[in-house]
Amino acid sequence: MESGSVVLRLTLGEMNSLGECEARAAAETFCVSGGIPGEEVLVQVIARRKGVAFAQVVEVLKPSPHRTAPPCPYFGPCSGCQWQHISYQHQLELKHSLVKRALDRVPQLGDVAIGPVLPSPQTLGYRNHARFTVRRGQAGFVHRRTRRFLPIDRCLIMADGINSILSQLQGRCAETTQLSVRYGVNTGEHLIQPRLDQVPLATGQPSYHEALLGRRLRVSSPSFFQVNTAQADSMVSLLRQGLGLSGRQWLVDAYSGVGTLTILLAPYCRRVTAIEESSAAVKDARGNAEGIENLDFCLGKVEDILGTMEGTPDVLVLDPPRAGCHPRALQAVCRLMPTRAVYVSCDPDTLARDLGFLSSAFQVEAVQPLDMFPQTHHVECLAFLRRRSEHKPIILASASPRRREIMSQMGIPFNVVPSEGDEIAQHGASPEEMAQQIALAKARQVAESLHEGVVLAADTVVVLEGEVMGKPQSEEEAFRILMRLRGRTHRVITGVAGVDVSSGAWHIAFNESTVTMRSYREDEVRAYVGSGLAMDKAGAYGVQDVSFSPVEEVRGCYLNVVGLAPCLAVEVLEKVGARVVVRPGWLPPKECQQCPLGWR
Repeated sequence: MESGSVVLRLTLGEMNSLGECEARAAAETFCVSGGIPGEEVLVQVIARRKGVAFAQVVEVLKPSPHRTAPPCPYFGPCSGCQWQHISYQHQLELKHSLVKRALDRVPQLGDVAIGPVLPSPQTLGYRNHARFTVRRGQAGFVHRRTRRFLPIDRCLIMADGINSILSQLQGRCAETTQLSVRYGVNTGEHLIQPRLDQVPLATGQPSYHEALLGRRLRVSSPSFFQVNTAQADSMVSLLRQGLGLSGRQWLVDAYSGVGTLTILLAPYCRRVTAIEESSAAVKDARGNAEGIENLDFCLGKVEDILGTMEGTPDVLVLDPPRAGCHPRALQAVCRLMPTRAVYVSCDPDTLARDLGFLSSAFQVEAVQPLDMFPQTHHVECLAFLRRRSEHKPIILASASPRRREIMSQMGIPFNVVPSEGDEIAQHGASPEEMAQQIALAKARQVAESLHEGVVLAADTVVVLEGEVMGKPQSEEEAFRILMRLRGRTHRVITGVAGVDVSSGAWHIAFNESTVTMRSYREDEVRAYVGSGLAMDKAGAYGVQDVSFSPVEEVRGCYLNVVGLAPCLAVEVLEKVGARVVVRPGWLPPKECQQCPLGWR
């Protein structure tokens, strides 16, 4: 059967995520535009792709009570608006169903409360941004299924300012194939890209201004900005209320764009950190934030900056593109463990996917849909999250890159707050007591600077014939230690301590391994010491240093010699109330032949 050659009778099923009704007939799947669930219609196939027939309604046999006359003469052939034939109240109901179905597909999200869709203040004339295709000087749109071009003189969902500009450009755009028009509905400014020399309007502007909640914002041509200005005002108000901002919180705004949310929420926060990878958007944001003192901007990928961020923000705002968050960004959120978070999404499917990942560490309290895009199937959502009560943030009180690496490889979310001060133990303490006492002192010192969480600290000592060897204080001392250890067997003891910040409860433990050194040459020692690698390690060596490779044999836990035995870290954290989940499939290095946790 050729597309467009046969008319079929169908009963329409539910609306899919692209705003088309699904139907089955003659063992074939149809996606039908221009219909409403429950209607009986005649359709004509307009395209086929990957085993699916795409069709459009040509006659309604049994109409839905929600059907209404589309106000736009281009509705259907245009395809930019999918739902002008549906009453606005039912559009909101359908969008609610789309959100619910997306969340229901993720088992962890089946009982999440979904609020009614917040209607848009305007159902027509709301868009502040238009992207036109240009052919033979005519501006218009391309049908998403047939790819047919349709020139238009007026678009009913565009702001009046855009339609006024279009009337002056139409028929005069032969210099380009694509045209972007932005309009500030609260400022009257416009931006037209690219530059056109044969039109009666100023074009090629690098930026324009819009105003939200009384704040004037500059928006550059490549930067993202919400297309529904009036509804964006409502969204900011919802965010402020839903996050419970009181002026005392540190808020991180990820995917911050030109700083719209950052700037409008800053007056209600103690500190705000904005993250954005578009240099043009960050430049706009810095200009827009002039005069706001509690704001920092970070240029870079969200997954990179969150992944290395230290400290625990009180509130996190995630407002990613339609594709959702990078997996490493989600992992970083679970590591940071903010008390509250909100995920702003324009795609229910990617929202559900990412909330499913976050649900192990956060409770999804509610999802509030907003209609930012009337007459279309698109829906915006605000998902409010709260850190689960059993998930206390884990803080590693160590600057050691080796301990950080062990924790990261295990998949345990944590932040780093290095301890400061001298490492002092009680006089006469045994090596085991010394390592534990110093670890506990480190943990307590860091815990005093925090208001919540569990602090993990460790201290490693090397013991040769009863003498404790810590970190060398000079290259000469490092050389002497390594020469004493050469060809001999010694003990490595790592003390581990955990402290619950809220209650002060603590737990300590230690692990011991036996290490035999090889008979390395004196010149090898001098070269190693000269490299600087010996100076930050107990016993002046690293078992993992492949350039020197001083160790002949390790008996016991290899990672204990590196600086942190995984089994001990898990035990101590759980004893002080942390919930620890090790990454599935994680294995310690091949050097670990016996592991109490059964990882080998």
